[in-house]
Amino acid sequence: MAENCARCGKSSEEFQNLDAGLITKLREAGKGDSFPDKVCGSCFAELAGSVARGSVLLAREKAKEQKKLVLWKSRVNLIKKARQYMSDKMFSDAAVAYEKYIKVLEVVFDVKSGELNAEHFKDSARTQELTVVASVYWDLLRIYDTSERYGDRQKNAANKLAQFLRFTPIYPDILRKAEAFEKTARNPGVIKSFLKSASDTKGRCFIASAAYNSPYVDEVRFLQEFRDQKLLNTASGKGFVYLYYKFSPFYAALLDKYPLLKRPTRRFLSSLVNLARRQSSK
Repeated sequence: MAENCARCGKSSEEFQNLDAGLITKLREAGKGDSFPDKVCGSCFAELAGSVARGSVLLAREKAKEQKKLVLWKSRVNLIKKARQYMSDKMFSDAAVAYEKYIKVLEVVFDVKSGELNAEHFKDSARTQELTVVASVYWDLLRIYDTSERYGDRQKNAANKLAQFLRFTPIYPDILRKAEAFEKTARNPGVIKSFLKSASDTKGRCFIASAAYNSPYVDEVRFLQEFRDQKLLNTASGKGFVYLYYKFSPFYAALLDKYPLLKRPTRRFLSSLVNLARRQSSK
């Protein structure tokens, strides 16, 4: 005997019961909270199909995230291999391993080729990776200097190195090495351009720039000068700068996320600036 379906309202003689398991899956898939005990065959096929499609999409998403996790872990071996190749002067193999490493990062962060930047490493668990990335581009810059046919790749490595280096504690060391390398490089123009770009974007005072909402206020400029003229000229000062660049990106990210922390941070930094100025004037 025909009757109307409680879901679609159409007349039908064939009905299917919706068991508890199917209803649970429908709710998890966001198909609603309330369902009739039974529906017509057409509605049942539609509901069952939507659950199946949702399960497939969920499985694909989980597989994608799992792949990213595996890739993220694989980067360690790629770096080890590349550095061993560098030690053995197998520069072509080192370049291949380094480029694979960069590709892994691009896949993990879902960015197109060449679009990887420091913002992708704001997560506190990954800020230390910035130093690894910078060291990779430094090696690539030198590897690609061995032949003129790699000119475009070398320029790209130089641009990326300047972009990442300013966020790392190896900033002053790489700049000194680059200044020495310029004298023997086959493409000194690229190295010179890198040095200018890196100097124009000097190592950012992460916390100060975030606290004052600008890298150009007097306090930030003073702290940068104090770092370059005082701290980087002593062993203990270099150690402090290293630790600062290691941990400050995380705190700077917190300031961006929780602006209420900026005012007390500014007060603390202003106290440090006043103290440093008094010490400098003696």
